[in-house]
Amino acid sequence: MRRALALLLAAGLALGLAACAQPGATAAPASEPADACPQASVPLASLDVVDDVRKVTGGSTACLSSHAIEPVDDDTAPKLPVSVTDSEGREIEIADVDRILPIDISGTIASTVFALGLGDQVVGRDSSTGFAGTEDLPVVTKSGHSLNAEAILELAPTVILTDTTIGPKEIRQQLRDAGIAVVVISSDRRLDTTDALVTEIAAALGVPSRGKALIERLDAGVATALAEIAEVVPPAEEDRARMLFLYVRGSANVYYIFGEDSGADSLIDAVGGIDVAGEIGWEGMKPMTAEALVAARPDVLVMMTDGLESVGGIDGLIERIPAVAETPAGANRRVIDMADSEILSFGPRTADVISALARALYAPETAK
Repeated sequence: MRRALALLLAAGLALGLAACAQPGATAAPASEPADACPQASVPLASLDVVDDVRKVTGGSTACLSSHAIEPVDDDTAPKLPVSVTDSEGREIEIADVDRILPIDISGTIASTVFALGLGDQVVGRDSSTGFAGTEDLPVVTKSGHSLNAEAILELAPTVILTDTTIGPKEIRQQLRDAGIAVVVISSDRRLDTTDALVTEIAAALGVPSRGKALIERLDAGVATALAEIAEVVPPAEEDRARMLFLYVRGSANVYYIFGEDSGADSLIDAVGGIDVAGEIGWEGMKPMTAEALVAARPDVLVMMTDGLESVGGIDGLIERIPAVAETPAGANRRVIDMADSEILSFGPRTADVISALARALYAPETAK
């Protein structure tokens, strides 16, 4: 079920992003986040937390204190060759990780490779990867998020780590036919699948001990973030923020609601909100309807930064989607946005993403 929803999510994202790409334009990270985020290192409970999270007005941006990926301390050399069975059931032997190409729709695989301490071996990037240290890497995607076989072959990668969020699959097969080890990683991106993602990638690169070290760090960071958030979450469910993830691409007229098992629901749960898409039975990612939006009655809309900008900000969102004005979120102009390449990445920065969203929700003045 989750795999099918992940494929649906990927297809919709690719459609929207590709439709926004300008022909002939040079690919770049979807959003260029700010260099710093005010008070991002201060414990959430020490900030000026709002009294009633459902009555906050105005927009806020969730941001990270740093966009660098810190590698694990473990520097155990890769043990190669290694044989793995990828998410599509193919048995693949990886004999060389000197030239790694990690590519997916969110930049998650690349950030994980860097966190495993193998960033120096990365030879290219997708158009969503833009964290510190990747700026000069050549982009191998075109039209938003489509693989460019010629650009990839020019880089002579020894191993490609990708997933089904990016394609087409015929290009992946073309790369296999060229003798490149292509490993398809699971596309299921959720809070509770991050450890499995790290394990898959570390195994394919022959560094399982580094994977374990990264998982320990990730789990500790998430546990700390969740504990801090728990201190400010209203104890009564009726006082908690009713939240809805809205994906839009204005220039392409793409408007979707992300529901259960889309990944967005796990973010909302993590920050102590109520995922109202689940209340109306919305599963995966489906085109938005005015009826669904009004029925959900969200207090807060969560969006990608580029998506919000594509409709002209909050004013443009309300103008393009009149039903937004009929919700508490619209009445209060309450929208939280976060960089496209970060908000649903669920990689090494998972704890930071959760904390950033929580700050924007509970201490919005520090996030504006």
